[in-house]
Amino acid sequence: MTDRPTAGRFAGREHRLPVRVYYEDTDFTGLVYHANYVRYFERGRSDCLRLMGIGHAELLDGDQPMAFVVSKMELRFLKPARIDDELVVRTFYEAVKGPRLLIRQEIARGEDALCRADVEVVCIHMDGRPRRPTKPLMDKVSPWLASGEGDTQ
Repeated sequence: MTDRPTAGRFAGREHRLPVRVYYEDTDFTGLVYHANYVRYFERGRSDCLRLMGIGHAELLDGDQPMAFVVSKMELRFLKPARIDDELVVRTFYEAVKGPRLLIRQEIARGEDALCRADVEVVCIHMDGRPRRPTKPLMDKVSPWLASGEGDTQ
């Protein structure tokens, strides 16, 4: 047995990352502070990529260094999460359109959706200019996209 953090798991195209709510995640009302949902979503996207075989460190150290930046995020807060709740961050990589990756996410407690996000992430050169994902990156992401939604140009 190793003492390594989990990167979650896939259930079909859906990536699932379990998250527990700690005291530090809450505000003075005992509910999860709204900005922490963004942190949970980031962990879900990053660990989903990790399980696809894409690590952020490898992207920076590759022959064609690149990174991802969030260009748009729309959140819908539906129900509050509380201390000690066991949550699941669900992530779906939907499509690649040029340099943009379109991602749908949800944080749930059991069957209850608590927060939903529509996220647009842009692949960039290290000087900040947008760039299309490389073929090796697309080869790893494409199997997880909604059918026919990968941009092959």
